[in-house]
Amino acid sequence: MPVFCNYNNRRMGLSRMWNSNEEVKFFQSMLKLYDASKLFYLTEEGSFYAYWPKNYKGKKTTLQSRNSFIGAYTEKWLADMLKKALKGEKLFVVHNAICEEIGLDKKTPADIVISKRNGIRQKPEDILLIIEVKMSIVWNYEYNPIKGEVIKIGDFTTHTGNPSLLRSDSMLKAIGKSVNIRIYEKSSHIPIIVIGNTPISKSYYKKVDMLKKSGIIQAFISVNPNPCDACELNVKHTKGYGFIRIDNIGEFKDYISRVISMRKEFTSFMIEKEKLGRYIEIAAKEKTFIEKADKLLNLLRGEGDG
Repeated sequence: MPVFCNYNNRRMGLSRMWNSNEEVKFFQSMLKLYDASKLFYLTEEGSFYAYWPKNYKGKKTTLQSRNSFIGAYTEKWLADMLKKALKGEKLFVVHNAICEEIGLDKKTPADIVISKRNGIRQKPEDILLIIEVKMSIVWNYEYNPIKGEVIKIGDFTTHTGNPSLLRSDSMLKAIGKSVNIRIYEKSSHIPIIVIGNTPISKSYYKKVDMLKKSGIIQAFISVNPNPCDACELNVKHTKGYGFIRIDNIGEFKDYISRVISMRKEFTSFMIEKEKLGRYIEIAAKEKTFIEKADKLLNLLRGEGDG
């Protein structure tokens, strides 16, 4: 069970958690580079919205161009926060890391890894944590091109979009990529977490808890404490802590520090009970708990004398 600590954000010199102000900053920065039509939906009446409001009855179009913009923005935002949180730890936060030995190639790099060494190309033994980022625009906004203002007009319950971890495709992509990493033996010691900025839907509560219990993904995390004004989905955590909402920088720093320092191994085998019993008996002859565990794992992986 996670233990959440409380730190003074200013004393630590860290930025705030994700909130609507960060999203306004995103739009303001992107509007200096791109036309509003690349960032907002345009109604028949000439109004610009981040998402189609639920009460909008006019013709609707699909906006795809914003996805890559917000993806790059949130990955950098999270990487910057991690660097500040890990300041003085002699660790590196690497964006778009490649490690072919665990299935992370140029086409499907890790969004972020925390590693003992710097550089895009990584070795499995140096990687301490793999992070998949699934963040997006959460609230709805209206853009006034005359005044140049971006105004928040509602939370995610007021618009038709499914942002971040509320999207089934985002959840499934994160799960699929994590499974692909987990099939490689050299990734067995590396924890994987998925970070978003919304709650998850109720249909995924048991699934994320099972993913955590099985060791495939250590947690789905939201770094947005208040994504909605009042909604039942904004839970602190699921029963098995497969999903956790992080409310402040202290909780975030504490969680990341504990995850990268834990000594665990992912195991997944279909084996005859008789053979398993024989392996356990052999491993039990070792002196320490760690030696017993290493011996059993080696036997299960076919590296020992079974």
